[in-house]
Amino acid sequence: MASASSSFWSLRLRGHALFLVVLVLLSLGKHSMSMEAGGRKLMELYRPPPADLLRYHNGAVLSGDIPVSILWYGRFTPAQKAVVSDFLLSLSAAPGEAPAPSVSQWWGNINRLYLSKAVAVGKNGAQGGGGKNARVVLAGQVSDEGCSLGRSLKLSQLPALAARARPAKGGIALVLTSQDVAVEGFCMSRCGTHGSDARAGTAYAWVGNPATQCPGQCAWPFHQPVYGPQAPPLVPPNGDVGMDGAVISVATMLAGVVTNPFGDGFYQGDRGAALEAATACAGVYGKGAYPGYAGELLVDRATGASYNAHGAHGRKYLLPALFDPDTATCATLV
Repeated sequence: MASASSSFWSLRLRGHALFLVVLVLLSLGKHSMSMEAGGRKLMELYRPPPADLLRYHNGAVLSGDIPVSILWYGRFTPAQKAVVSDFLLSLSAAPGEAPAPSVSQWWGNINRLYLSKAVAVGKNGAQGGGGKNARVVLAGQVSDEGCSLGRSLKLSQLPALAARARPAKGGIALVLTSQDVAVEGFCMSRCGTHGSDARAGTAYAWVGNPATQCPGQCAWPFHQPVYGPQAPPLVPPNGDVGMDGAVISVATMLAGVVTNPFGDGFYQGDRGAALEAATACAGVYGKGAYPGYAGELLVDRATGASYNAHGAHGRKYLLPALFDPDTATCATLV
């Protein structure tokens, strides 16, 4: 399985820096600021021209039933596996199965904001979904607790690992590495990535458990950040800083791999380091978010945990905002 030319970095590592760049661009525009009524507001953000925004590049997207096969590389407890598998089941839950705001509602926004637009121009379907909304189906799970390729992996080894999950055509192999497995670039420049094999019509996503290696980078806001504002960390909704952080990365990668599986779908910027549906809103989880502050979130009265989405089996999750190409804003569930 060959990796696509674009490698998609989890912008939780550079999300705060991105916000700071935006703040530097405050007050720029065609006209000078005015304090008069009808003049440009002091805190209005600079908006780049439409050509520079996240847009559709006329390539294929994934649609219809999308089988997701998981490869657990390294040791994960049954409880840790359940956090992720329940999240995947939550994505395509029937309406009413979970209270609003829900994980399935978040996934529905991907269909509404992105996939429906690809359908409209006849580019729906690496899988040939025929205009159907994308529906995630948990197809199977494989474990490699012994770490047969070692505990220090190169990015070039990820396609081979993904192939072990045996993804179906039009499907996704999800590779998760345990907290004691080092992957090239993990923590330094990425929390996850995705790629594809265009000839086979399959895609893959990789995410690492950051619990011991970099919780401040890949599990924020459930751990204090390495840099930037040092607000107290939030309580993770599933009681596991590493896995709750990993779910954020899994959601981010799935949003990217479905809307831009082969590098010619929805993205902004250079294909090799593109911003995608969720990475374009890194660090935003609720309304009012800013660097060091995740936004206005829901809080579980019993545990004090912060979340923004209800899932299967009574689960709660924190999911990233999605960039809305129509309004050029980050759409949040709460």
